Amino acid sequence: QAELAESGGGVVETEGSLRLSCVASSRIISGYTMAWFRQAPGKEREFVAARRTWGSPFYANLAEGRFTAIRDTTKSTLYLQMERLKPDDTAVYYCAAASSSLTASTIGTQSVYPYWGQGTQVTVGE
Repeated sequence: QAELAESGGGVVETEGSLRLSCVASSRIISGYTMAWFRQAPGKEREFVAARRTWGSPFYANLAEGRFTAIRDTTKSTLYLQMERLKPDDTAVYYCAAASSSLTASTIGTQSVYPYWGQGTQVTVGE
């Protein structure tokens, strides 16, 4: 069972930057797909970005050009570097993991991820 722990959230001004981290505790994490989702107040949780252990990252439209998903397999860690943050980015950001390399058609689907962290709050002020 993979255990995931997010950190790095906080309060930042518009156009500011934050770097989120997700550390996976399972020793078999090297084969996992890891992803970031977020849930804003009053809205459904949505896909942000994902990385397999190989290949390029996947991004939702909301993340393109501003967010970068970086995976360090030696540390079992997935980072989300967020730039030019906007108030609409205010949300709880969740890390998720699946025990295989997901396909491009499913990598952004919440239901295929059985492992979730507790989330970290990101608040972007006006």
